[in-house]
Amino acid sequence: MGSGKFAYINNQPYDIREGETILAFLRRHMGENTVPTLCDAPNLNPYGACRVCSVDVAMAADGPVKTVASCHTPMMPDYHIFPDSPRVKKLRRNIIELVLSDHPLDCLTCEVNGNCELQDVAAEVGIRKVRYPEGKNHLDRQKDLSHPYMTSDLSKCINCSRCVRACDEVQGQFVLSMAGRGFDSHIIKGLNTSFFESDCVSCGACAQACPTSAISDVFESKSVVADETVRTVCTYCGVGCNLDVAIDSGSVKSIQAPYDAAVNQGHTCLKGRYAFSFYNHTDRIRTPLIRKNGELVPATWDEAYDFIAEKLTAIKEKYGPDHIAGISSARCTNEENYLMQKFMRAVIGTNNIDSCARVCHSPTALGMQRTFGTGAATNSIEDLKYTKCILVVGANPTDAHPVTGAKIKQAAMKGIPTIVIDPRRTELAKYATYHLQLRPGTNVPLLQMFMYYILSEGLEDQDFINGRTEGIEEFREQIMRLNVDELERVTGVDRNLVRDAAKTYAQSGASMSFHGLGVTEHSQGTLTVMLIADLAMITGNVGRRGVGVNPLRGQNNVQGAADMGCQPHQGAGYLDVTDPAMHQRYETFYGAQVPMKIGYKIPEMYDASLRDELKALWLIGEDVVQTDPNSQKIAAALEKLELLVVQELFHTTTTQYATVVLPGASFLEKSGTFTNGERRIQRVNKVVEPLEGTKADGQILVDIMNRMGYRQPDYNPDTMLQEISQIVPFFAGVKWDELGENGKQWPVKPDGSDTDILHTETFKRGLGKLQNDTFRETTELLDNAKDYPYIITTNRELEHYNSGTMTRRTRNVQILTEDVLLIHPEDAGRHQILDGDMVCVESPRGKVDIKARLTDEVKPGILSTTFHFPEIMVNNITSDVHDADALCPEYKVVAVRIRKSKGLHKMAGSR
Repeated sequence: MGSGKFAYINNQPYDIREGETILAFLRRHMGENTVPTLCDAPNLNPYGACRVCSVDVAMAADGPVKTVASCHTPMMPDYHIFPDSPRVKKLRRNIIELVLSDHPLDCLTCEVNGNCELQDVAAEVGIRKVRYPEGKNHLDRQKDLSHPYMTSDLSKCINCSRCVRACDEVQGQFVLSMAGRGFDSHIIKGLNTSFFESDCVSCGACAQACPTSAISDVFESKSVVADETVRTVCTYCGVGCNLDVAIDSGSVKSIQAPYDAAVNQGHTCLKGRYAFSFYNHTDRIRTPLIRKNGELVPATWDEAYDFIAEKLTAIKEKYGPDHIAGISSARCTNEENYLMQKFMRAVIGTNNIDSCARVCHSPTALGMQRTFGTGAATNSIEDLKYTKCILVVGANPTDAHPVTGAKIKQAAMKGIPTIVIDPRRTELAKYATYHLQLRPGTNVPLLQMFMYYILSEGLEDQDFINGRTEGIEEFREQIMRLNVDELERVTGVDRNLVRDAAKTYAQSGASMSFHGLGVTEHSQGTLTVMLIADLAMITGNVGRRGVGVNPLRGQNNVQGAADMGCQPHQGAGYLDVTDPAMHQRYETFYGAQVPMKIGYKIPEMYDASLRDELKALWLIGEDVVQTDPNSQKIAAALEKLELLVVQELFHTTTTQYATVVLPGASFLEKSGTFTNGERRIQRVNKVVEPLEGTKADGQILVDIMNRMGYRQPDYNPDTMLQEISQIVPFFAGVKWDELGENGKQWPVKPDGSDTDILHTETFKRGLGKLQNDTFRETTELLDNAKDYPYIITTNRELEHYNSGTMTRRTRNVQILTEDVLLIHPEDAGRHQILDGDMVCVESPRGKVDIKARLTDEVKPGILSTTFHFPEIMVNNITSDVHDADALCPEYKVVAVRIRKSKGLHKMAGSR
């Protein structure tokens, strides 16, 4: 918005905006390429290193003129700016000549030829020759090729510091810096080591920022050698980063992050930017497979479809439709998840449909529905710009949600009070104002202590409570009856630290919470989510900028899978399957009889199979044997089935039990939409054709629906969204061709307008419901703590994703090569375990051998590990305990005992 004040460009008046620089002013009125720059980048703060953007400025048309760097000089009213005066042009040429005198002139063979900003600026300022004698290039011409992804040739560095600033301002890693002075100034990594030896997290922000090829990557992502670039959305976590994918001869060449992406603004992590080579890996399944005589053998698509249709029909006729179940995938698009639940309900006739949201964020959906009325994030990540306090509960976003994690980390480093509740000293905890390092499984008493101090010290927002909530009297009475001594003992956290953190949250004026699987994957996960919602409500931190309750969704489309109805109690749009009116609506819309009985959740499916009450299971993109807890039980349940259909990209531990395997397509090979953790529905655009012999998962479902007698048009995201928008209320205005580059946040009204903040005036359920319950120790510890005195909790590392099925088929596996056991030195010493020793970790379910990594990131008595590698099968030891309401597995509290096992002593990890 204009300020009503004016400045002049070549004596012509133009309005100015408060806070803008001269460069921004010139670009707004004259175009992006009005002034050449070298040290400027869209996602970096103004710096003023190169001076190429210099312009002449006077306070009057005929007044004295001063030359200034336009990128960091603030605009002032009545400035007279002359962006192309003769002396400015001369200055720019002189600067570029000096740069080129110390730069290799091998443009024709350089990987960024045609896309080099130095080359472009040299042409723009009119360089035809360099008048200065060629100096000795003082930078080391030896390329750094040590890293699986990152490369550097610092002889081509122009000392613009864009790479340093990208590492600092975007990722917050501080790996790169400038060493030396004057002519000897040069970029170093870490303490002057290689990329691989440094603390580089391979995000690629430096490579994208570099205006030359001084820092690049093995894919030469800035090269213009590509046929086209297609914008799509990342397949990994719930952040939903936009990707610009370069295609060369029908194959993916490289990936960059678009600067105009609302979600990631030119940033992404190593998985999104670099871990794409799995898509055409030689391990991809490229033909349907049917098990015959104990072996999976190739079959045609028609043979596979006929076999499946005949088996499903026979099972349905003999046992009934409720002996069939399906598990959909958060890896798949909204449209594919919608088709999967429609297939199970309208074609098979059962509500036995669930998705991997069950094993991660089902307590979030249930807990927030009970308190707010809807189970989705209340705010946008954009609100980090407006918050005054950040609360992170049970999440490690710098590893699991790296782009959002980097933003939270940046806010913490800039002084925004940050509270981390986590049993591990995560990277974010190191920057936090308060780290409440609780015992795993005690989120409930810690949050109750949090609210005890808020209420006891009168820090609640009484106006918000009175006007927007219900149940305060009973809630207050329950909280104030709590014994703080007992809460402190159970959690292991100093009450004074909790009190200080609670006061900071309550008094900030705008507090924003984030939570992850460290909240949900507990026996009281749903209650914990409700307490986080309670905390926001009693302090008035809902329904405006910079506040809210924001779950960090695990996979790329966990939100969408639930939205589309992949759950046994709610259909598409969260409509209650047992409500007669909703049931009639579904039957009319699908043109088929659909069931009213609530179906099986995923854990109930396994139990039903073991009871011989489930005969067939259809799985899409889930390696449940490796990733679901108590692996032996899962395997036994799958073995009892008469039919197990698995749609997959690769063979997994689960396909070993499959009757039929159908080769699906990766995210790069199909179109559709993903819904990220902030409810943003974004277009996934097909980049390359599916590998020969494979099909988009949506088309597979359409084919089998038609094969079983239900007419469903071929898979097309446009027509699918037209169908979805008629049954999912908050998709009412979603149209494929109107989603644009940055999508829309639901609810989307019929007129196409979307919603960035929920509950601004009222909650979905009317009044927010304040709810509390008694803390109950998990039965995992009550039953086993005597013989199994340690607690192991599971987590995720940056380089891999859950089972690592995709990332293990990329160069990521060269960076992180194995699962390791985090163990405190005191515990290690007690068992004579050295760093790198193999440790036998045993629970009541089984045992595994894991390599030890000694660290003080965990407290004594607490262990932590990942389950990225099937060689370890960590879920052999995890428990069968689940959240009492949502049936989400309790991955985060497992009773174990340890001893030193046989194995070579060597350093843990890869570097």
